Amino acid sequence: MIATAPRETITVDTAKIACNGDRDSAHPRVFLTMGPDGFADCPYCGKRYVLKEGAAGAH
Repeated sequence: MIATAPRETITVDTAKIACNGDRDSAHPRVFLTMGPDGFADCPYCGKRYVLKEGAAGAH
């Protein structure tokens, strides 16, 4: 199932992250890279990862 809207927003310190989903999901580990807009959405669980202002890789 592909998520369409962010379910949860998580602020991170790096532009490259890994998402494992939730404990109850059959979600493969996926690696995401922030785009120029400073966020990345997981295509499996819908979590949105937002790059902390001033973090490495921030624009």
